[in-house]
Amino acid sequence: MATRLNSDKKDLDGFSVTRILPNPVKKMVGPFIFLDHMGPATFEPGKGVNVRPHPHIGLSTLSYLFAGSMLHRDSLGNVQEIFPGEVNWMTAGRGIVHSERETMEVRSREHELNGLQFWLALPPEKTEIAPAFQHVGKEALPHRYQGNTYMRLIAGEAYGLTSPVRTYVPTVLLDVISVAGETIELPQAQELALYLQQGALDIAGERFVAGDFALLQGDEMLQAQSYCRFVLLGGEAFAQVPHIRWNFVAYSRERIAQAEQDWRDGRFAPVPGDDDEFIPLS
Repeated sequence: MATRLNSDKKDLDGFSVTRILPNPVKKMVGPFIFLDHMGPATFEPGKGVNVRPHPHIGLSTLSYLFAGSMLHRDSLGNVQEIFPGEVNWMTAGRGIVHSERETMEVRSREHELNGLQFWLALPPEKTEIAPAFQHVGKEALPHRYQGNTYMRLIAGEAYGLTSPVRTYVPTVLLDVISVAGETIELPQAQELALYLQQGALDIAGERFVAGDFALLQGDEMLQAQSYCRFVLLGGEAFAQVPHIRWNFVAYSRERIAQAEQDWRDGRFAPVPGDDDEFIPLS
């Protein structure tokens, strides 16, 4: 039977988001240690997403949009606008700084944003690897068609498909759309969860609606009760749950304290072209 978990509203540098993970009931699902749903929101001209440069260690971030766009910049010099269906995958490793803003063309008109941001914890032996960034277009992501159910494999492996997004442990992340009456087969994963972005689903005889997050056993029957869109996420369970503090993930509190001091002292590399502002340690 699926377990329904509650979410919480948070403010991300002036922009309201729904925080799903971490959760008091379940800190991680596979490698996923953080999940925010950004929006859906409509911004008037001159307003929108404006996340100043901030640091990360010990994790990979994955941005995936349903609507709108964001402009990523990082301390490696990458500049990449992301659109719906694409993936921005940033591995922090021993440390990276990035910002998430919008282009002038987007910000100068009314625009919308609706998307997800995930953090995936790195396994202990990978926490200090070199930082890296990868952008993958939707045309490069594997798709699976099952009747009127369409699936896009965002990251990891599922149904015999492999995403080009480079993960460090067994991972499953799927975007799924379906229509009323369709039955959806679940992928194999040691841990698996579902976030329903739109519509309604019957999971093992229980009704779930937009905004619900459910921990799955993996053997449930899923049936769409209306047009729906959801993500399936999970993978291999971690033997050790790392600590999470602000934007830092590590297996010791001492490593997090070091990262905090490094940020206070300006020892992280700046973001080229976006180095006049930063988010102070909170």
